[in-house]
Amino acid sequence: MASNAKPVAARRPEDEEEDEARAEDEDTGAQIAPIVRLQEVAVTTGEENEDVLLDLKAKLYRYDQDGKQWKERGVGNVKLLKHKETGKVRLVMRQSKTLKICANHLVLPTLKLQEHQGNEKSCVWHAADYADGELKQETFAIRFPSLENCKSFRETIEEITESEAKKDGGDEEADAAANLIQNLSVSEEKKPSASESSKTEDNPQSSSAESA
Repeated sequence: MASNAKPVAARRPEDEEEDEARAEDEDTGAQIAPIVRLQEVAVTTGEENEDVLLDLKAKLYRYDQDGKQWKERGVGNVKLLKHKETGKVRLVMRQSKTLKICANHLVLPTLKLQEHQGNEKSCVWHAADYADGELKQETFAIRFPSLENCKSFRETIEEITESEAKKDGGDEEADAAANLIQNLSVSEEKKPSASESSKTEDNPQSSSAESA
């Protein structure tokens, strides 16, 4: 006896994908509560009380005295930050991915930038750095992707060092002036007054009696 069942057409992969997409788009209306509620945590970087003077992308190197070679410290953004209260400026650089500190030191009047091996996009300098949690002398080299960025970095550093040098010079002049005024005051106290001098001249017997 012949069967009346109609043959079932094979489903194409495209049809199955459409069905899956349609099922994903359907809104069941179910409310799913999160398993763990995360609280917002305030993250501090230590830069909240500082103004950004410069922020440039660069690659930093440190000279290894033991191995006598340059070692890469990381790629990231080098910043010059000025403290809002003290006015001190520091150089800070963090690695882009890990945010690990590569360099962290004050920009002092003694900081001098030099061109690195004739490369106009690179600079070399010495500083007392605190990136590793302890203060130690380091020699850094930094390379920028463009000549303009390197020039901007050098000019900003030079402006800061010149300004700091003037401040130190002003403090020294103020201290010198204060010491001079103090010395003059002491000298004037030791000098006899005009009235005392006249009394001595008018009464020579008293002076002779005292000497006797």
